[in-house]
Amino acid sequence: MNHNYKEVTTLDIPELSIYHQLSENQLFHINEPDLGIFIAESPKVIGRALDAGYEPISLLIEKGQTQKDAAEIIDRCRENGEIPVYIGEPDILSKITGFHLTRGVLCAMKRKELPSVAEVAGNARRIAVLENVTNPTNLGAIVRSAAALGMDAVLFTSGCTDPLYRRAARVSMGTVFQVPWTFLPEGREFSSLKELGFKTVALALRNDTKVLDDPELKNTGKLAVFLGAEGDGLLPETIEACDYCVMIPMAHGVDSLNVAACSAVAFWELAK
Repeated sequence: MNHNYKEVTTLDIPELSIYHQLSENQLFHINEPDLGIFIAESPKVIGRALDAGYEPISLLIEKGQTQKDAAEIIDRCRENGEIPVYIGEPDILSKITGFHLTRGVLCAMKRKELPSVAEVAGNARRIAVLENVTNPTNLGAIVRSAAALGMDAVLFTSGCTDPLYRRAARVSMGTVFQVPWTFLPEGREFSSLKELGFKTVALALRNDTKVLDDPELKNTGKLAVFLGAEGDGLLPETIEACDYCVMIPMAHGVDSLNVAACSAVAFWELAK
């Protein structure tokens, strides 16, 4: 065993409280007024976070994984200095984390200052705007679709869950560290986009809508695609404020798609 690894045999280690005692919200606020931290899970997600310049604080790894997928992550995390690497048997770590680790590795990382809307979307052609998406699974899946299907950036309203929450980042497969994103200023969502020259399109189940492949949408230079929360969808005032409204036609009496599935269809068509 590498003498730089710290074996975990008990939960009563103060340094591990960030992994099993503190909530995501507490981690976000842990260093106030300085920036907080977040937990990244799995070598792929951690690797993409490192690629994006996030700084590791410590690692928590299943025993036996240090010579497998986690080996490269350990080396990369220690490139700029030693950080604690805690290892433990799978049953111990499952008690700490509350579930079986995905690929046996967690990493605590420092947050970074969020960029401005202009920095994220100023040179973008197609962006996604998520309104009040609180389910981290849906948010992560939408970000993954945005990255894969041609969206240049993702913007979130203040009512959305944090894209760096562990489950959101994991479901996104780390693409949350690849596609540019930030939060829109509350109360200035539309003015911020109009200042950057964006036309806005709402995805909603209404009859007075354009078809998804409408030439006018295709020929719009800069387009922001609005998606709402699962169940409730976009707020009525948001739909009214958008320049266009689009509905994905349903068959077999189905009333709607999951918002993550809806996003993939819309991104594929509108980013062509």
